[in-house]
Amino acid sequence: MLRLRKYFKPFLISLFGVVVLLFTQAQLELSLPDYLSDIVTNGIQNGGIKSSVPSFVSKETMEHALLFMNEEDQNLVLNNYELKNNDSTFIFDIDKELESTQLGVYELNEIEDEVYDKLATSFSKSLVIVSSIDSINSGDAGLSNDEMTEMMELIPEGMDFYTAFSYLPIEEKDAFLSSINENFELLGESTLNLAGANIVKEEYKSMGVDTESIQNDYILQAGLTMLVIAFGSVSCAIFVGFLTSRMAANIAARLRRELFHKIESFSVYEFNKFSTASLITRTTNDIQQIQMSLMMTLRIVIYAPILGIGAVLHVMDSNAQMLYIIAGTVVVMLIFIAILLSSAIPKFTVMQKLTDKLNLVSRESLNGMLVVRAFGREDYEEEKFEQANKDIMKTGLFVGRLMSLMMPVITFIMSVSSLLIVWIGGHQIDLGNLQIGEMMAFIQYAMLVIMSFMMISMVSMFISRGSVSAKRYFEVMDTELSIHDPVQPIEFNNTEKGHIRFNDVSFSYPNAEENTLNNISFEGFAGQTTAFIGGTGSGKSTLINLIPRFFECSSGSIEINGINIKDVTQENLRKKVGLVPQKGILFSGTIESNIKYSDEQMSDEQMRLAATIAQASMFVEEKELGYQDAISQGGTNVSGGQKQRLSIARAIAKNPEIYIFDDSFSALDFKTDAKLREALNELCKKTQSCVLLVGQRISSIINADQIIVLDEGHIVGKGTHDELMKTCEVYQEIAYSQLSKEELGYE
Repeated sequence: MLRLRKYFKPFLISLFGVVVLLFTQAQLELSLPDYLSDIVTNGIQNGGIKSSVPSFVSKETMEHALLFMNEEDQNLVLNNYELKNNDSTFIFDIDKELESTQLGVYELNEIEDEVYDKLATSFSKSLVIVSSIDSINSGDAGLSNDEMTEMMELIPEGMDFYTAFSYLPIEEKDAFLSSINENFELLGESTLNLAGANIVKEEYKSMGVDTESIQNDYILQAGLTMLVIAFGSVSCAIFVGFLTSRMAANIAARLRRELFHKIESFSVYEFNKFSTASLITRTTNDIQQIQMSLMMTLRIVIYAPILGIGAVLHVMDSNAQMLYIIAGTVVVMLIFIAILLSSAIPKFTVMQKLTDKLNLVSRESLNGMLVVRAFGREDYEEEKFEQANKDIMKTGLFVGRLMSLMMPVITFIMSVSSLLIVWIGGHQIDLGNLQIGEMMAFIQYAMLVIMSFMMISMVSMFISRGSVSAKRYFEVMDTELSIHDPVQPIEFNNTEKGHIRFNDVSFSYPNAEENTLNNISFEGFAGQTTAFIGGTGSGKSTLINLIPRFFECSSGSIEINGINIKDVTQENLRKKVGLVPQKGILFSGTIESNIKYSDEQMSDEQMRLAATIAQASMFVEEKELGYQDAISQGGTNVSGGQKQRLSIARAIAKNPEIYIFDDSFSALDFKTDAKLREALNELCKKTQSCVLLVGQRISSIINADQIIVLDEGHIVGKGTHDELMKTCEVYQEIAYSQLSKEELGYE
């Protein structure tokens, strides 16, 4: 998969945008648990009061609270609060005016967060002490110990606790506060902060503030903020999905284009390494797997680590000391997923090979459907297809069952970790070290950590399958071509036309023990027809396939217009050649598009002339739509003879210098064959084109200017028909096997 990184170069800006959006999305999602914690702790438990630091407090409560602070805390409080007179008007957080009916009110100045935290520490303990003393005075249960009870009993009649406490010596005050602090340590910091916030809430109530409005406004504001954050997160996800899908689709399109271009440059040597079905699978299914892997990688592999690391940092920063639960859960989950992947990954390679096999069986059955029906072998072909289908189904089921284990097992692991967090967190809440909202936030962060690892594990499945497909893709792309264009190509000589020369050419197929062709030498001239004939396997088709460099000759050279064909590009070489293969091949489209295949801008007049010479115009014009009549895939809606004539017309329309007909008249009747060859000869005389004709029938080549007889890869005869009938025994055998002496002109 790493080799695909070069394909991201055109999308660096989009890739940067994806990273920024994913980072933003992760940060937004990481902030949601904190807001949930605030809603539960401050909004519900504390009634909308954020901390034990009051925005304003009565002069009486302030004086009582100052009694239980040290000198440093007293100075901190007095420096940051301003005493308002009786006639002052105060603006509270909820934009509701509050007139003081007390002896005076202290209002908090604008302060920095650092000072705010120090004030919270100062106020939390002192306000709890004041609240406890007031509760005892009113007969309610409060925070007390034996020393406080004894002190309350010793207070002279007519004197309150605060006045009595103010007259105590410093040593006794410190002893009293030390005793109270022991109770605070038992409560825990979390409970102390919660108690302080509730005392502030009661203080606001006593001053006539609508605390329900404060609570509702706090929850509403926090909830709306969460909605905005969630909307931002969703928006980022949508944009990331758009960008990643666009990048992956464009890269996949480029991969398909390059793969198809590579396959087009294959010679027969390379095609022998890969089956047609495998090449189709690699161009379609494998590229699709790569596209999916790239999309998942871009969306998750970048996002999951950001989310996981951020969640871990939040967990480490929280009051809950339960990081070991998350670590243990991740280790267990990774072990399970490693076992799962080690079993599944080898099957991905098997699945792609089985897909090749299924495509191969399907292609063979469909292409040979007429033969299958003719021999009544439908059941056999169905059984063969069913076997290939079952093989891929079994492998798919195995992988699917493995994958189906992932979610329930991971869900179970996550549920167990949640139970552990609740169980251990409940004890910490009981000890006062943790608040409910903080525990809920911890659970969410723990789930985010686990989910990030789970996402990476799940995407590893896609990456593993994509890696298999990428390997198959690069197997094709890395295939060394056996036929190359020259480093410094030259152009053809325009002063000469239609001249071809074989100079002692030999050829052998890869790994063959013997040469297929041996020491082939001959010349073809402009305006002349050179025909090749011989028994089956004599090398006729192999010989003419050397001309457009479908094969590369093992020794010797082939020249066109005096230029070695290896010294020019394959494109320029093939522009000189008009090939009609042994099997007529048509492409889906129309008759016009097939004849104009070499040049879409070809004139209709040239197209009709080519069809007339190929003896195709008669049946074409009889069709309802004429040249616009549809040709189905493979030309299955026309007969073999019609297909062959349209293939010949396609080559004639190209108007090449060299025509190559590889037994292209075999499906024609004798009358049509004769008319076509006569018209073709007239055309070649006129255009001075060279015709190379492979034939099986003597009647097709009898009028050729030069006939070359091949036998087991050697030239055993060369000359005209009359000359060969006198000098070549092999030619005579072929001739007498097809025609009588009278038909051959011999009595």
